Amino acid sequence: MRWWSLANLVSNAGAWMQLTVQNLLVLQLTGSAAVTGLSLALQVAPGLLLGLVGGAAVDRWPRKLTATVSQAVLAAIAFATAALVAFGALSVPALMVLAVLTGLVATVEGPACALLGNDLVPPEDVPSAISVGSVVHSVGRLAGTASAGVVVALFGMGSAYVVNGISFVLVAAVIPFLRPAAGVAAAAAAADAPRPPSGGQGVRDGVAFFCGRRRLVALACLTGLGSILGRNYGLTLAALVSGALHGGAREYGVIATVLAVGGITGAVLAGRLRSPSVRLVAALTAAGGLLQCFAALSPTLLFLALLVVPMAVLESLSDTAVSTILQTDPPAHLRGRVLGAWRSVSTVWGLAGPLVLGVSIQGLGARGALLSGGLVVGGAVGGATAMRRRSAGPVAAVEQVSVAA
Repeated sequence: MRWWSLANLVSNAGAWMQLTVQNLLVLQLTGSAAVTGLSLALQVAPGLLLGLVGGAAVDRWPRKLTATVSQAVLAAIAFATAALVAFGALSVPALMVLAVLTGLVATVEGPACALLGNDLVPPEDVPSAISVGSVVHSVGRLAGTASAGVVVALFGMGSAYVVNGISFVLVAAVIPFLRPAAGVAAAAAAADAPRPPSGGQGVRDGVAFFCGRRRLVALACLTGLGSILGRNYGLTLAALVSGALHGGAREYGVIATVLAVGGITGAVLAGRLRSPSVRLVAALTAAGGLLQCFAALSPTLLFLALLVVPMAVLESLSDTAVSTILQTDPPAHLRGRVLGAWRSVSTVWGLAGPLVLGVSIQGLGARGALLSGGLVVGGAVGGATAMRRRSAGPVAAVEQVSVAA
């Protein structure tokens, strides 16, 4: 698990370094922020259309081989992009094609690597393993984004793609040496065994399980609601700092750093989760909406910075709880498809969230968008909880009468 975490730390740093440089490249080539947004959208779009197919492939193919090959393909794409940059042959259409290819491979690579990492620890430690993954992701994001400017200044734009390609090679080299934890070896071997296309391995089975499992549907509703109306802090807090609080790039940099530190702290605290529930996710979502309302009313940047820490902690705790439920609730032979279904639905709110918040900020201002979003999130979660308790009351009464009879 230590080797796996170290390899993923390097890989996350390389990925964020490449993403930062990719945005700069598109801006240099086109001068258009809209085209930059399009390149990002094209990279996540395959998750919307083919997330279920990728999850089904993970359930059907040997997991370690799938993860290794996907890392190798991502490395090849990164090295190819670096070569195009070095020879001055990179065009916007080529960059868009490479972004789509990266998104296609990620539909398989994401669930394969997530489930592979869970095999390295006993079942009771899966939440801790997921929280370690969250810490690795947050630290990698900070390191990659911060080092992108230095690396590009010293070695040019293509160097970021070279670093990312090397990081993929590192992960691919580590995977063959990974061994499942004691007690999960048989399950891991079964997961790595090839399966025929039939026998319950189709996409339809994953959709049916996901839609028929009420706690997974509730989880999707909670996460989607929070993501669309409030958790795009990179957009909402930037608008609040630069607008109502009259700050600049330096002030927003401080808020972004505090947000990242809070996220890492939340990921560490999430390691204590053992069997998170949908109720816990609902409580964290409602609390996040309440803090968002207070943030909207922040009179000063200092007050906002103090609120950002618990906001980030709650977000990280919620993300870890959701990931734990998704990766442990379904039967082992369906987990890839459940993660694929989740990738598809989460791509919907990942694309819709910035658009909805952008329109809201434009019409209501940063404070109004944050406040209204937080009120809707908190009110919806509270209302749904009250309705559930009310409907559960008569059922409990009937059960008590039946027992007495």
